[in-house]
Amino acid sequence: MRIANWNVNSARTRVDRMAAFLQRHDIDVCLVQETKCKDEQFPYDAFSDYEIAHFGLNQWNGVAILSRVGLDDVDKQFPGQPGFHKDPTQPQNIEARAIAATCGGVRVWSLYVPNGREIADPHYDYKLRWLYALRNHVANTTGPLVLGGDFNIAPEDRHVWSMAAFAGKTHVTEPERQAFDALLDAGLSIASPIDGYSYWDYKGARFQRGEGMLIDFQLCRDLNPTTSFIDVEERAGDGASDHAPVIVEY
Repeated sequence: MRIANWNVNSARTRVDRMAAFLQRHDIDVCLVQETKCKDEQFPYDAFSDYEIAHFGLNQWNGVAILSRVGLDDVDKQFPGQPGFHKDPTQPQNIEARAIAATCGGVRVWSLYVPNGREIADPHYDYKLRWLYALRNHVANTTGPLVLGGDFNIAPEDRHVWSMAAFAGKTHVTEPERQAFDALLDAGLSIASPIDGYSYWDYKGARFQRGEGMLIDFQLCRDLNPTTSFIDVEERAGDGASDHAPVIVEY
């Protein structure tokens, strides 16, 4: 089974690129992040060969699973998943950041981990709580599992183009990296590439300058990944997402 994860940065904007990508790489299951649309706005008709589960509440976030090997038992949050509102006195509502389904006998999650914004921002604490809640869920399940998506963490220094450029910023802090490692300690392993980059900011011609980050991953359990790669050429095209798709063959 060939599984891809891809932060598309708007499914409606990049629907043609998504359809071409699925055909070009013969993808069985695609875990999509940042669809940036409500459920009724997702371009379902463009993917007639796939069953689709989507979770989107507004123009922010949004996650989806596209599968041609079955799509059963859909969940739109994991147990204990925290919500967020910048005002702590307001209801902390669940955001559209996680969706799961069973595809071809494998439980898959499409995940858009909170960004964290700034180290002193409440969103940073939210990010850590979100990750540890996910870790607890993983630890309390069994069977074949894939977590795929935008983790918004560079687990090692080599996963960013310049540690100096990230001094005092999120994505590279020790608490974030510990939270990522906690997922591995819960029984997962990294199935996707651990070299190269998967994200390049639009600003500053980062892609052209080779100044990227590796923050998109697939973590798996009870599966044998045989090949994996990042489709960097997809990022090079006109109108591309700022993330490149990650593909793993199991």
